[in-house]
Amino acid sequence: MTVDSVNPQWFTSTYSGQGGQCVEVAANLAASHGVVPVRDSKRTGGPVLMVSSDAFAGLVALAQTSAV
Repeated sequence: MTVDSVNPQWFTSTYSGQGGQCVEVAANLAASHGVVPVRDSKRTGGPVLMVSSDAFAGLVALAQTSAV
């Protein structure tokens, strides 16, 4: 599966601010394809990391507990 073939809807978290050091995710593919593509917001044409939905959920949970 290539990312371009499945119509990712990229977004950047509102928590990222305007610093430019951000990642974008296409969470719309989690339910239908079981993956969450992640890319550098400064290099939208660059490589895309395909993370399993379960791994991405774990990453989000870890970030939430670390932010407290």
